[in-house]
Amino acid sequence: MPSMILIKNANIIDGTGKPPFKGDILIKNDRISAIGSFPNMKSETIIDGFGLNVVPGFIDSSATSDHYLSLFSNPLQKDFLLQGVTTIIGGHCGSSLAPLLYGSLKSIRKWADTDLININWTTVAELKATLNRLKIGVNFATLAGHSTLRRDLIGEEIRDLTVSEMEVFKNALSQAMQEGALGLSTGLSYNHSRAVSHSEIKNLLGPVSKNKGVYATHLRNEKEEIVDSVKETIAISEETGVPAIISHFRPIINFEKQFKEALALIDSHLNKGNIFFEVNPFNTSIAQIYTLLPIWAQSGSLETMMETIASDIHRPKILEELSNSGIEFEKMVIAEARDNPYVIGKNLKEFSENRGLNIYNGLLALMEITRMKSLLFYENINSAMLVETLFHQRSLIGSNSASLPESQSTLNPERSANTFPEFFKIVGSRNVPIEEAVKKITSVPAKVFGLQKRGAIMDGWVADLAMLKDGQAVNVIINGQLAVRDGQLTGGLAGLAI
Repeated sequence: MPSMILIKNANIIDGTGKPPFKGDILIKNDRISAIGSFPNMKSETIIDGFGLNVVPGFIDSSATSDHYLSLFSNPLQKDFLLQGVTTIIGGHCGSSLAPLLYGSLKSIRKWADTDLININWTTVAELKATLNRLKIGVNFATLAGHSTLRRDLIGEEIRDLTVSEMEVFKNALSQAMQEGALGLSTGLSYNHSRAVSHSEIKNLLGPVSKNKGVYATHLRNEKEEIVDSVKETIAISEETGVPAIISHFRPIINFEKQFKEALALIDSHLNKGNIFFEVNPFNTSIAQIYTLLPIWAQSGSLETMMETIASDIHRPKILEELSNSGIEFEKMVIAEARDNPYVIGKNLKEFSENRGLNIYNGLLALMEITRMKSLLFYENINSAMLVETLFHQRSLIGSNSASLPESQSTLNPERSANTFPEFFKIVGSRNVPIEEAVKKITSVPAKVFGLQKRGAIMDGWVADLAMLKDGQAVNVIINGQLAVRDGQLTGGLAGLAI
């Protein structure tokens, strides 16, 4: 006998942008069976929707639970569920859990300890099967990470791919796309991808275009050269016909002028290219500690960088360049420090002073004790400009965060548990029609990423729903199963790797 849930007397916002309407929703198994008025309908589970907005479950366009391996260590993913998020998109910034050529996850070492996980997959299909066997709390879809494949293919070398290596890469990417990968992602600001050519990316997007996928990129430069970086992204999209998504597009303080120019550039190409960007409503960046080094010192593996900062020749030059960088290191807070949990929550100035060091030597000391595996929070984003970007016609909302276990020695950013409630708070303050706000975080990303029969409340579509009161999730249904009831987690693991 099919399981049934009946939601009665709700204010339905269907995700398409249409005005809200009153009605009942009948769910059978994992599908929306009917929408209308069913005063005499009986069901094993009846939820009173009076005073609540029923919306499609939110799609987090840029989550990092794969980077932090918390899909395995915290499969419930409660931080997303309690916001009303039913689907998270991973594999961003060039790093994904699959596809793998030889089982290496070197590209995510900067976020997580990969030795803690037994990798028993190589393909996207095998990864999905693994996650579905283990069970997860939210739906998970992934891009294929450029750096993950590239480093599996050529290791730590910084060079162009050979013709044969390019063919291996394209074949693996083509298989990944056929098995459900959403597209290709690059992290062009990171060490191993910074020198990757425009032509390499364009060439690799062949299989993505053929399979109607997307291209997501962490720009080469988000500061003084952001305009050129956006130009490159627009050109790649227009040359290949592949929709492009700029990850974490944000107005960094002291570079607002360049950001405005980059945004104007996107606006000027809306009729020519298919360009989107992802943003969240908080003014704090998360920096991998090695990215604070001068560019020339970000060479090779993490171990190589450790040797560079320890060098009597290079260390004085690094310290000099750090002191002249203009970065406000005193505003940075230690969010993660591998094997050194006692320093988490301290700001970098306090950490340095406790060791009798100036802040630049303190930064290098933190690099040394954590072996380059540390994260810092940095309030470096212009809040007023950021809010304006939230409502741009091509913006997607993504937390750029993971749902981590409470016991993990990490300081979680506010956006990990509050991105979507904060978004609705801003929506209310600006009198944005709620149906437009809901559309931006449901049907729009579903269409951009090619998620089938998700992102809207329609007959026959997957029953991923959230019921909201004042922007807060009261009930959440994933694949037809209650994951949150009356604001409390049910403990159900109804999510799927899709």
